[in-house]
Amino acid sequence: MKRHALLALSASLAALGLASQGLAQKAPRPLSQSSARQAAQQHPQIVAEFGGEETGARAAYVASVGRKVAVNAAVQGQGSAFRFTVLNSPVNNAFAVPGGHIYITRQLLGLMNDEAELALVLGHEVGHIDARHSRERSRGTILSSVLAGLAGIVTGSSQIAQAAGQIGQTYLLSFSRNQEYEADDFGIRYISRSGYDPNAAASIFSSLGAATNLESRAAGRSDERSTPSWARTHPLSEDRVRRATAQAQRTGLAGRGSRNRDQFLAQIDGLLVGDDPRQGVIEGRDFLHPDLRLAFTAPQGYGMQNGSRAVSIVGPNGQAQFSTGQFSGNLSSYILQVYQGLVGQQAGQLQIPQPRATNVNGIPAAYTTTRVAAQQGQLDVSVFAYQWDADTAYHFVIITQAGTGIGAFAPMVGSVRRLGTAEAQAIRPRVIDVVTVRPGDTVQSLAGRMAYQDLRLERFLTLNALTANTQLRPGDKVKLVVFGTRQG
Repeated sequence: MKRHALLALSASLAALGLASQGLAQKAPRPLSQSSARQAAQQHPQIVAEFGGEETGARAAYVASVGRKVAVNAAVQGQGSAFRFTVLNSPVNNAFAVPGGHIYITRQLLGLMNDEAELALVLGHEVGHIDARHSRERSRGTILSSVLAGLAGIVTGSSQIAQAAGQIGQTYLLSFSRNQEYEADDFGIRYISRSGYDPNAAASIFSSLGAATNLESRAAGRSDERSTPSWARTHPLSEDRVRRATAQAQRTGLAGRGSRNRDQFLAQIDGLLVGDDPRQGVIEGRDFLHPDLRLAFTAPQGYGMQNGSRAVSIVGPNGQAQFSTGQFSGNLSSYILQVYQGLVGQQAGQLQIPQPRATNVNGIPAAYTTTRVAAQQGQLDVSVFAYQWDADTAYHFVIITQAGTGIGAFAPMVGSVRRLGTAEAQAIRPRVIDVVTVRPGDTVQSLAGRMAYQDLRLERFLTLNALTANTQLRPGDKVKLVVFGTRQG
């Protein structure tokens, strides 16, 4: 959270057998000009919402791979018709926007193990556009999908849905199962024609499934630490992996194309993993922001998602969002301003009790709760604000069932505190370190070097798509996650 403020081997194509699946080569058609304009207009907002855009050699490399597979799409301009963007997001995600914009997060890049897997994911997203899947979904802007994950909760108030659902990053562009399968088929077709091993589809799907399970274990919950990611918006299952394997076999090229592992690993060496400390980090149930010197703890059993503008907390008894706004020195006025930001002109129709003043760990605070009509009944919407200094305030917006008030979030609002200098300085970024296996190295010994306090072996195996019984060979390259150096 910032203060202010997801085939050169064409001769063998006959073996694909894809024509019967509706994937016969079509005459190229142009992208919708209106969709392209809308995508260009929304691009800066999407980039801001996902923590920024990565530039430089790695971003150029990703774009080059994307163009290599997109040249096989039945779209006029082929590769040049698409724009590929790497987002500074700690969530495994990739998505396509009608108009030719394809986005992939740095976190998903770090999970991949070779260029063929990257090509498959980008090809899958290009496939959604090639197949014009967006025409079969309800129309609306990408940002409405990003920001209104809970748009159906509060009647007539998409703003308050935003407040409850900044987590909407990961409610992106959900397609039907058949559409996902069709995009898989397009991706396999594209990468096969581009000379990649089509087995990459099954391997990246397996890694995404393993990562989803690992996130669940790390959070101690039955769902992910974060809200639904690529592994959730693009439903994964053993059946899907088996299907991708079968599709790859049908090409007649499985195991014969390139994977370009070494080139890919060289590109992601040093890649940031997890939260960017400049936007705060999540460690277990704790949110820690070293630059703002701020911390709080989520309730037991609740998940957190850190965005560029806010932190969202979601659990069985409600949802909350932590953010900031303009502050003139009066907490009561600030709280009213928050409500107005949530519901606009409807704020005047709400019965908002006078905020109560309190003190949290030496920080002046105030809070109040009002009742809001929702589609499934009444909801309590609470605002709990903190005066950080003369010019700065932070707040939680909390949405619970009527009569609950702050409810299960009471320990969280009471946990807000200032970080000490030493504690803030101890927060460092985690980055990918590509290492060469030496004689005597084992998965267990290398896992011991992972920069985590828990599940080191499981994290190492998932990161490298290995099993505990894998025998590493000297000279092999593997990925570690190690502590890096804070930048500016």
